[in-house]
Amino acid sequence: MNVIPVDSWKEDMQVFQEAAKKYYAGELKRAEYKGISGKFGSYAQKGDEPKSMLRLRMPAGRLTREKMAFIAESVRKYAIDKIKFTTCQTVQLHNLGLEPVCRIMEDALKVGIVTVGGGGDFPRNTTCSPLSGIDADEYFNVMPYAEAVGQYAMQFINAEKMPRKYKIGFSSSPKNQSHATMRDLGFVARPDGKFDVYSAGGIGPNPKVGVKVGEAVEPQDILKYVRAMWVMFRAYGNYENRARARSRYMQETLGGPEKYYEAFQAKLAEVEGTDDFAFEIKEAVITKAGDGTIENRRAIAQKQPGLYSVVWHPLGGCPSPEVFCQVSDALQEIEGAEIRLALDETAYIVNLTAGEAQKFIDLTAGDSAASLFEMASACIGGSICQQGVRDSQALLRSCAEAVQKAGIPDGALPAIHISGCPGSCATPQVVPMGFRGAVKDRQSAWLLYLNGCDAQGQEVFGKEAGVILETEVPDFLVELGKKVAESGMSFAEWSKANADGVEKVAAKYF
Repeated sequence: MNVIPVDSWKEDMQVFQEAAKKYYAGELKRAEYKGISGKFGSYAQKGDEPKSMLRLRMPAGRLTREKMAFIAESVRKYAIDKIKFTTCQTVQLHNLGLEPVCRIMEDALKVGIVTVGGGGDFPRNTTCSPLSGIDADEYFNVMPYAEAVGQYAMQFINAEKMPRKYKIGFSSSPKNQSHATMRDLGFVARPDGKFDVYSAGGIGPNPKVGVKVGEAVEPQDILKYVRAMWVMFRAYGNYENRARARSRYMQETLGGPEKYYEAFQAKLAEVEGTDDFAFEIKEAVITKAGDGTIENRRAIAQKQPGLYSVVWHPLGGCPSPEVFCQVSDALQEIEGAEIRLALDETAYIVNLTAGEAQKFIDLTAGDSAASLFEMASACIGGSICQQGVRDSQALLRSCAEAVQKAGIPDGALPAIHISGCPGSCATPQVVPMGFRGAVKDRQSAWLLYLNGCDAQGQEVFGKEAGVILETEVPDFLVELGKKVAESGMSFAEWSKANADGVEKVAAKYF
């Protein structure tokens, strides 16, 4: 396998730096700047004052102590006031001026962080089941394979242009936490140590479950599928209509799933022998011993005896910069500890003894969800994102405050997912309850999705139930929470017993 040296991207960054200087000087319009900056994982934010976001790729969602320390150092050095754990297992830094965005991008290479390809029509961050290698329910550890694919796919960044972004995911169990069956290309672990491969899936407009293009694929053959998908996308993807350019539209273009499967097999045969597909993996062996047990809802027992992972879920995926730096400092002293990022914006602090787990639970106590509802996921929102229609973060804050003020008990409401635009970054279509930015009577509003599911083999895209005015969403959730609480059941139990119960409560708000 050909691997591009991390420091080789430094030369490419000169293009970004020149464009950034012009944008911050007012010599380059925001739209023109976006066409250049996206490739480097940076976008200009909304607003009159020039500010930027920078997306730090974390292959397979793995945030090591060294990378964490670099980010914390940057946060302190440049007084960064907004951090975001994203729905593609990356870390975003916001409100950056010219010097920080340029310096952090370049200096990050020293610790193996590459921002190139973080945006634009390129292979994006390869996603993975966040607890791969430590989850007691997994078939096998897929993280080393996800990291290898992440390295391999980087070669396509400076190759022939693709119609749109190329997202790859790995799943270690039917929980399908990486949405591998709904990515442009997804590798799903099997009990026999092999992979089933899915292609041309996606969430957002025209959502699709991918077509199974490979069954019982040997792990050493996965790079062939990565290249075949790249060739496939360039051959049949839509270069004319950007709204229909994502790979999931190719299922229709080629005449349905069966025809798509046939076309993919042809491309798979075509790429045979065209590249070096051999690679080696080094699976980390965890030898650390535990020091006791801990009972806490935020502590998850790993399959390694005596070790735990701690759930850290800041509201909306936006950790306090101060707490982020404190967590980084504490991590440096702990053997084998690191952070795993999840698609729902949770950060798992892993490989901890019971005593260490308690330390991180205490450290993040004021910066982590106190209920299932607060485990909600929300994109960065329309106040910052150029594509955003509505402010997801503001809606989540107002809903969380209303639910807390009303005294709704834990479990009476689900963890909602909120996306500010049809792009659906926060995946509102594949959870029990989600919201997407909309308009109603010329006012800010949200489309309600119900009964979605992302589990492998049970994938369902949620029903579009109706549109609710933004000002009324908190009231709807409080009313629903009270009704569920009165039943004495959890939301999952209540909604199962009352198939149309949520819609009945929501009806007067539509």
